[in-house]
Amino acid sequence: MQIENHREEVPFAHYEEKFRALAPADATARLSCVKWDGEKFTLKLLGREFLIAHPEYAITPKDGGSIPPLPTQTFLLRYLLECKDVAWNGGWKTFREMPWGEMYIKPYTGRVLTRAAFTFGTRLEAFRTAAEKMGATSVPHGDAGYQFQLVGGYQMQILAWEGDDEFPPNAQVLYSDNFESGFAAEDRVVAGDILISTIKANM
Repeated sequence: MQIENHREEVPFAHYEEKFRALAPADATARLSCVKWDGEKFTLKLLGREFLIAHPEYAITPKDGGSIPPLPTQTFLLRYLLECKDVAWNGGWKTFREMPWGEMYIKPYTGRVLTRAAFTFGTRLEAFRTAAEKMGATSVPHGDAGYQFQLVGGYQMQILAWEGDDEFPPNAQVLYSDNFESGFAAEDRVVAGDILISTIKANM
């Protein structure tokens, strides 16, 4: 593959190569939500089911819709390669409260929180409609708040507040407490990106 977009294609190519060596039984032992039929993995991301061929990688959306962008595909490869089931204790954490969160909070704020604030806090009704279309559950926080199942037993919430003459729009993203040990900090950032982009595509 000729590399044109290094920021996206280089990491994707790296994990695509590692994926070839993955033992399917290892992935399904770590991840109870992932199925293997001898040729393809099946898993759900934000309610959409994907078929991922192995060992030669290819991804097919089961709904016949668009193939997800490379950062999302890289996230799914990393999920299959590195993630594991971790029980959710029912709690929620901000990005800052989890390991490495303080170190990455500035880029995370710009990439996720500010983007969510100005994407959803300025269009609350469109946010509500899109979240409900995706099957999210309304939560009683923020001017509008919804809970989403990202993948497996990992849950996320987005809370949005509408701006006014004195204050700009605001947003918070919460992660189910199992993210703390189930995902690396960089994957938590990407998870926020993926969630925002998916909701935005449904608005």
